[in-house]
Amino acid sequence: MQQNMDIDFVITWVDMNDPKWQAKFAQYSNNKNNSKNGVSKARFRDNGFLKYWFRGVEKFAPWVRKIHFITDGQKPEWLDENNPKIHLVNHEDFIPTQFLPTYNSVVIERYMHKIPGLAEHFVYFNDDFYLTSPTPESRFFADNGLPHDIAAFRYNSGLSLWSKTLENNIRLINRHFDKKEVLARDAGKWFSPEYGGKSRLTRLLRPYGKFTTLKIPHNAQPYLKSVFEDVWAHCGEELEEASTHTFRSERDLTPELFRTWQICKSCFEPYNTYRDTKMFPLMVKPKQAVKAIREQKYKLVCINDSVHIRNYEKVMQELRDAFESILPEKSSFELQP
Repeated sequence: MQQNMDIDFVITWVDMNDPKWQAKFAQYSNNKNNSKNGVSKARFRDNGFLKYWFRGVEKFAPWVRKIHFITDGQKPEWLDENNPKIHLVNHEDFIPTQFLPTYNSVVIERYMHKIPGLAEHFVYFNDDFYLTSPTPESRFFADNGLPHDIAAFRYNSGLSLWSKTLENNIRLINRHFDKKEVLARDAGKWFSPEYGGKSRLTRLLRPYGKFTTLKIPHNAQPYLKSVFEDVWAHCGEELEEASTHTFRSERDLTPELFRTWQICKSCFEPYNTYRDTKMFPLMVKPKQAVKAIREQKYKLVCINDSVHIRNYEKVMQELRDAFESILPEKSSFELQP
């Protein structure tokens, strides 16, 4: 591992049970139907699992330098903000005021490089991404300091809101990068045997002249802060326009723009992140999620919420019990009695 390489974690969180937050959210959303993607309850609700995220970090990644905990001026009552590894970050600390308040996670994410004191090397977590077994620095960064990632194309239907935003990203990527040049320069990275069958579509689309969307392991993502600065230097006008979207929009630009830019700039080393990372949509795979946590089958899991989960309370209790089975002890990030 590169000498003296500090690695930070960044995590976003919201307490939707906070009356002040609810009132402000209702004001700006005009009380829209919560089943709509942009204001879905599942995007904001907290199931009481955050403490297991902190316990997982302390137990499985004690090497982290600093945790930048981003909220809309909120804090869990159990969190010990005096822990030297915690940096509480409010939206106004790093997002320009003209774009606040925002209930659009991609707006928050595109300004992460402006978090005061953020290390050059950082890993971004949503609050539904969890560490469930020992995870060394090398899971996220190679010995030379470059992020570990998978460069492989995926099929993008273009029908969902998320798919449309991915297409927005790729249009910018194709404006600034020549696919044939990138693949020729980094053939060893794009066609690494590390990816196994995940690279089939990449090989098939190699002759095609334009970039298509990349595979997206929906989990913790390593970044270089300097890559964010580079994207902003080239695409600042587009990013500022997209920052006016208070809620999710088909015209959004997402963090995949920064990740794909990072890959196209050769700022990565090949790693098949699907080997030790798994996303579980709780609407269809709640039992598999519970089993994976209990058995510590992966280094990282995502338990993806939905407003359509059957037996919601039962599923949440089973997940809570699973986390408790592997992380029963309070961490130093929790206030002690």
